[in-house]
Amino acid sequence: MSSGQIFGELVEARRVWAIASIHGEADRLVGLHERLWPRAEAGDRLVYLGNIIGRGAASGETLDELLGFRTAFMTLEPATDEQVVFLRGSQEEMWQKLLQLQFATDPRMVMEWMLQQGVGATLEAYGMDPDEARRAAGSGTVGLTRWTQALRARIQARPGHYEFMGSIRRAAYTGDHGLLFVHSGFDPSRPLETQRDSFWWSSNGFTTLESPYSSYKRVVRGFEKSHPGVLVEDYTATLDAGCGFGGSLVAACFLPDGQVVDALEA
Repeated sequence: MSSGQIFGELVEARRVWAIASIHGEADRLVGLHERLWPRAEAGDRLVYLGNIIGRGAASGETLDELLGFRTAFMTLEPATDEQVVFLRGSQEEMWQKLLQLQFATDPRMVMEWMLQQGVGATLEAYGMDPDEARRAAGSGTVGLTRWTQALRARIQARPGHYEFMGSIRRAAYTGDHGLLFVHSGFDPSRPLETQRDSFWWSSNGFTTLESPYSSYKRVVRGFEKSHPGVLVEDYTATLDAGCGFGGSLVAACFLPDGQVVDALEA
């Protein structure tokens, strides 16, 4: 995969709206979109910061709403390229691994861990039974392959959902490399191209950042386990009010210099 496919580049961004982790809370996403739409302008860009699915009961409806809003958002400035970027979070990472579970060394252990992390809600959203998933994980390679094929078919039956999984990016940045958007963390000691799964599994480096990372004036993330809301610090910003954990869904609008000029909650 080329760097252009791994990362989203938001070229000529006048402002960037960033939306925190949704966790399958479709109603909250609809409410946030309804508040954001009247504020959106030509030159704006939009980033969803991962964990779009998982935990909540409406992952399918969440993706339907997401894809529909992307279509509407792109009418603001039809001539531009990448106006809307979806980031990979831990839920999307697990979901893609789930579709290849027959290649895991211990499928039963992996499946159980994924279910504990909230994957079961997404399975149910596609009409799959988590208990049947457990049984499939222990059924051997042939049985598990049949199960993953059945799951893939369920996803493909929802227009745009399978394509969405192929479009997610590891991180995104503005064309001037002034703003960097990640899911939950990164390793400041490593170049962007070598971060790999640090974006969704590691948050320690994010919380200890005491100087700009490379040329980026601010690094923005959409998931933090303490769910602090909208937290803006010297070189970072965290957007997470606990959507999927009983809290609300938040978004913030950034200028290229890292300044927050608007924030929304639903």
